[in-house]
Amino acid sequence: MSLMILLLAAGASSRMRGADKLLEEVGGSPLIATMARRASALAPTLVTLPSLDHPRAEALQDMDLTVIPVPDAAEGMAASLRRGTAALPDRATGVMILPADMPELTAEDLATLAQTWQSDPDTIHRATAADGTPGHPVIFPKDLFGALKQLSGDTGARALLKSNPVRHVALPARHALTDLDTPEEWAAWRNRQGPRP
Repeated sequence: MSLMILLLAAGASSRMRGADKLLEEVGGSPLIATMARRASALAPTLVTLPSLDHPRAEALQDMDLTVIPVPDAAEGMAASLRRGTAALPDRATGVMILPADMPELTAEDLATLAQTWQSDPDTIHRATAADGTPGHPVIFPKDLFGALKQLSGDTGARALLKSNPVRHVALPARHALTDLDTPEEWAAWRNRQGPRP
């Protein structure tokens, strides 16, 4: 079995009022770099970006990643899923879809989901919060790669999640749910984290 990770980082960050949420500092680095390190420590990682010269690309320099440009990123998440899935190598037997704007997801969380998938690699595996609320990341098996390449719009892969069996994997607290889209959400989250060491 060969798991790949698709880190989704081509979104417009439109609710940040001029700032870029993926360049906010988390763990001593821009969030996109922190998430890329967590992902690539587990499995080969592809990262979608709006373009190869986007400012986010600078944060990923010297990292062992495959960067996938998504010139039609304005269409929504489906564009990244299509292009990222199309770039997967033939050896891939599963792909973990990991939004880059989820700072509470740890390397351990990703490993927990991957280890559970290895015991049942033909089934979708979806992370949940501790209370069972579905979230991210999600691992899709190889037999759904074709469907991922056909997606359109900004609903992502919801239709696939509704029409196929899904095994849920609980992660701690709200790790699978916390995404930060506005300056106010970032400020509130930082306050909850307490003072930086």
